[in-house]
Amino acid sequence: MPIVAVSSPDDTRLLGYHVVSDPELAEREGLFVAEGRLVVRRLLSTPSLVTRSLLLTPPAHEALADVLNGRQDVTVFLASPDVMNKVAGFNIHRGCLALAERPAPRAWQDVASGARRLVVLEQVADADNIGSAFRCAAAFGASGVLLGRSCADPLYRKAIRTSMAATLAVPFAHAQPWPDVLTALEANGWHVIGLTPHADEPPLWEAAAGAHRAPTALVFGHEGDGLSAAALRACTHRARIPMAPGVDSLNVGVAVGVALYEISRHPYGEAQS
Repeated sequence: MPIVAVSSPDDTRLLGYHVVSDPELAEREGLFVAEGRLVVRRLLSTPSLVTRSLLLTPPAHEALADVLNGRQDVTVFLASPDVMNKVAGFNIHRGCLALAERPAPRAWQDVASGARRLVVLEQVADADNIGSAFRCAAAFGASGVLLGRSCADPLYRKAIRTSMAATLAVPFAHAQPWPDVLTALEANGWHVIGLTPHADEPPLWEAAAGAHRAPTALVFGHEGDGLSAAALRACTHRARIPMAPGVDSLNVGVAVGVALYEISRHPYGEAQS
């Protein structure tokens, strides 16, 4: 494993890390940034992802020694916390950054093919909520995530960190054209449930009861406005998560977790009494 000690934030060997504070530039250059020891450990343990280099403090390097042992393909830059913070432009907790190559985009049909459960998001623009949705998808066995219009990038470092690296493991694709993808799922036999807080819609467990008969996609909307009218029209079913009086909605990440748990109680392919 090549190890390079750097003592200045102006060291030209660190030029690749100029994308840390500019996610749009990172995306244009085909890169993403991973932050934190657990996340970077999971990145290094994912053979399908290419890690270009790491920027570590000595304690972080020691903590990752077991997964770095024998890795001749990854350059490790060792720096003090002060140098690292100046390179990144903000304080890096736990002294650990990785620079990796973005994987080739998937087609939504490839993510849906053979799947049993999908999470579909529309206009979820907050990176933390994207990360939470992916973490729930991983926890409850969803096969993938489809991203409708105006969603935050799952490979933005905040989304990766919030997901505890689930965005590196759960397959995802952009669902274009939107919302035609929902209609296409229905045409291919999918049970497509649009989640809404509207009180006149049936509770989720009623819509979920048919999930054992067909693969099921759960569709969630914008943090403030919910699903668009066009997306709701394209769903085969609408459902709500019942809540206590006076509570009008849930955080979208929480809603994903609750809905996936309910769906998990109706295993696909099992007969229901």
